[in-house]
Amino acid sequence: MTTTSAASTAAPRKPVRWGRIAVHLGCLAALLVMLYPLAWLLATSLKPADEVIASLNLLPSHLQWSNYKTAFEGVNDVSVWRLLGNSLLIAGGAVLGNVISCSLAAYAFARLRFRLRGPLFAFMIATIMLPHHAVLIPQYIIFNKLGLVNTYWPLILPKFLATEAFFVFLIVQFMRGLPRELEEAARIDGCGPFRSFFQVILPLTRPALITTAIFTFIWTWNDFFTQLIYLFDPDKFTLTLALRSFVDASSQSAFGPMFAMSVIALLPIVLFFLAFQRFLVEGMASSGLKG
Repeated sequence: MTTTSAASTAAPRKPVRWGRIAVHLGCLAALLVMLYPLAWLLATSLKPADEVIASLNLLPSHLQWSNYKTAFEGVNDVSVWRLLGNSLLIAGGAVLGNVISCSLAAYAFARLRFRLRGPLFAFMIATIMLPHHAVLIPQYIIFNKLGLVNTYWPLILPKFLATEAFFVFLIVQFMRGLPRELEEAARIDGCGPFRSFFQVILPLTRPALITTAIFTFIWTWNDFFTQLIYLFDPDKFTLTLALRSFVDASSQSAFGPMFAMSVIALLPIVLFFLAFQRFLVEGMASSGLKG
């Protein structure tokens, strides 16, 4: 009798949810597929030159640390630290320009009232669909006449002119969700538009600004085509341009050092993303992009 009552009071076993297990296994398989190129890059950076193409094994037969030594020596007598500094200079200038100019333009479209605001905003949104290559030649002609080719200005100056319509739209959507009572209270206290922007709206827009900074840094760091068009002097090259020059500088297939430099170029992006991942998720969740 006691055994029967104990068995009847025992908690029933939960049924195995095979559907959930299948979903987790599918996500794990997709994760492995997405991480395989990164694992291949890391392994190839430590492979001898004859194993990069000939061998199908992921892991090298022995670790070729000299690939990283050659990569740190740089290309065309330019050290990797100089290349890294050039990349940081361009990416930092682009981040500063986009955050300042896009936030000002977004504040005008989201909070101020002026004539033709709607058509101008629609025109700005339409530029998102305009291919970058369509405006590259006119921009190059302008910068060439100004004598700014082979300098960093063509890569940084447009960012201070709110040319990135996507980030303007991102910040506009965020600002539209802020209550207007804050500005009305600031206006009663004697604040004008600029003071309201810098002291009231801008601090509340931090998630959208951090999202803009993160995407700008990643896109600028990985940019190759624009830097290839405007930069000629090897002393001004970035890490992305150095990868191409690294192959051209040697008459042989130095794949190992090239992939080692690729790992070096990838490391700042990974660290930057890990440091600001929380702010990125917060900014995308609260920016109003969901509609």
